[in-house]
Amino acid sequence: MKRIIYPIVFLICVLAPQHMVMGQEFYFPQRNEVWKKVTTNQFTYDQKKLQTAIDFAMENEYSGSQDLRQAILKGFQREPFHEILGPTKKRGGPAGMILKNGFLITSWGDTQRVDMTFSVTKSFLSTTAGLAVDKGLISAIDDQVGKYIWDGTFDGEHNGKITWEHLLQQNSDWSGELWGLKDWADRPPREGGLDDWKFRKLNEPGSVMEYNDVRVNVLSYSLTHVWRKPLPMVLKENFMDKINASTTWRWHGYNHAWTEIDGIQMKSVTGGGHSGAGLFISTEDMARFGLVFLNHGKWKNQQIISEDWIVKATKPSIPNVNYGYMWWLNQKGARHWEGVPEHIFYAAGFGGNFIVIDQKSGLMLVTRWLEPQKIGEFVKLVYEAF
Repeated sequence: MKRIIYPIVFLICVLAPQHMVMGQEFYFPQRNEVWKKVTTNQFTYDQKKLQTAIDFAMENEYSGSQDLRQAILKGFQREPFHEILGPTKKRGGPAGMILKNGFLITSWGDTQRVDMTFSVTKSFLSTTAGLAVDKGLISAIDDQVGKYIWDGTFDGEHNGKITWEHLLQQNSDWSGELWGLKDWADRPPREGGLDDWKFRKLNEPGSVMEYNDVRVNVLSYSLTHVWRKPLPMVLKENFMDKINASTTWRWHGYNHAWTEIDGIQMKSVTGGGHSGAGLFISTEDMARFGLVFLNHGKWKNQQIISEDWIVKATKPSIPNVNYGYMWWLNQKGARHWEGVPEHIFYAAGFGGNFIVIDQKSGLMLVTRWLEPQKIGEFVKLVYEAF
């Protein structure tokens, strides 16, 4: 029987323009340009060990179905009322890139294929919040969201305390229903039943992290109203066009997730894909996105997003040392990868989609469809090659 290989994209890179940054030359590809590879002796690494890492990624593909609709339904079958509400797409095989200073060390699989990224979308959503702060649309990240969104979403003693930072760090414990989805039905605890979950005691905002797509989508909805335009347009105009991204990426919402702003109906997109939707994007466009964060917010000489925002976004939250503003952090904690620098940060999504960034070394990894439990071991193998 023919074995199906699924994509893994892993980027390692140090950002800098095609000039000199901190004494090192950086490369930023033009739109639709074949990615420039390193030249002989440009960087020092062990080719044999690097090939071992790539072989490991290819051999440890995500074990779920290639039909992501089926993988989603199986992966979240414990959730009451769970169903597919937005677009899905069958995935390809493992794909990946390893970059240093923007130069391509190596790649595997189809790096131009567009696939779902699931919760990697959250790091893109966080970026639209950072752009809103940079432009002054949000005056302070610790402002209560109810000062901006007055339609009842943040009414009440509990929800009224919630700040933008609480939503970004996923520790708001926002309580309610959005697009017909109840917050307590998203990734419920192993113990208890509907009544226990529905009538639970709410946690003080900022005190407990809970990974929850309903609350993430509340952030997306709120940012849509702050920007007064669909977030895919915000991302395209303020970020993706400036980094010469392709025209192939798409950011979807649930089929019924429409809101009206200024008399115009617009879609409120999701921050993940566990009911379908989210960001559909190629490995190479993921790498371009990551390069900006690798280079402290710059693409060539243009500051796309402030370095101050990146510092805040990659600072550990109080409830979870491994989580910032929708970026995962390799600090000593429950999600620490042994043998890998603690200063790296990364975006992560269902099915083994990752963008891993090391600003200090200039390495960036992008992987797709790597068995999620294997990511730490894979990253360690890459570092051993350098």
